[in-house]
Amino acid sequence: MANTLTNPVIDRPLGPLVSTTPASRPQKVTLPGRFVTLVPVSPDHAPDLFAVTCGPSNDAFWTYMFSGPFPTLSSFQAHISHLASSTDPIFFTIISNTTSKPVGLTSLMRIEPAHRVCEVGNILYGSPLQRTPGATEALYLLGRYVFEDLGYRRWEWKCDALNSPSRRAAHRFGFTQEGVFRQHMIVKGRSRDTAWFSVVEGEWKTVGAGMKEWLGEGNFNGEGRQRKGLEEVRAGIAALQE
Repeated sequence: MANTLTNPVIDRPLGPLVSTTPASRPQKVTLPGRFVTLVPVSPDHAPDLFAVTCGPSNDAFWTYMFSGPFPTLSSFQAHISHLASSTDPIFFTIISNTTSKPVGLTSLMRIEPAHRVCEVGNILYGSPLQRTPGATEALYLLGRYVFEDLGYRRWEWKCDALNSPSRRAAHRFGFTQEGVFRQHMIVKGRSRDTAWFSVVEGEWKTVGAGMKEWLGEGNFNGEGRQRKGLEEVRAGIAALQE
């Protein structure tokens, strides 16, 4: 293992010394971006979120979520009210800067300031957000907040090991897969193996810079199509940093 030390007394390898100063705990803040803005989730967001994430045509969005689907607006409103009162996870509504309407949800969870570790989770992108620059920007805004503002050293992404779209997204965003925890959970009466991914502080320089450059105006043509993919942009930045 790189960067290990050896204790001369017990002759055993040890990890490197690190600061024990805790990271700051995430707050219910507003995180503005070019395409989207993250704001603390509010019960007022429920009707618009219901329109883009619920109903029979959207039930598949909830397949790997811990809750849902929600058949009625009233049941969804109760759910959103519960999320708004939570401090871990701490939930954010993703607002489209084009329409000023809610288009998705995300959260920071399993927050451990002493170890400077937290997780992005409960990601729910409505149809208007999926496969748009705003979907990437929402993740970038959270990552920048976690590493650059709050001082975390590890940011995790976990998903059902059968959730192929989530696993592909984690790789695209620059998270490294660490393994699969077998029979990790029981969710909605079914056994779940959980795939674990992470970005650590030394990697954020490349991962974050890649997202920032990919999101820049110069990477999109007049029709809004990307000129380079995110992974290509990140690889170019990594090569320059070597």
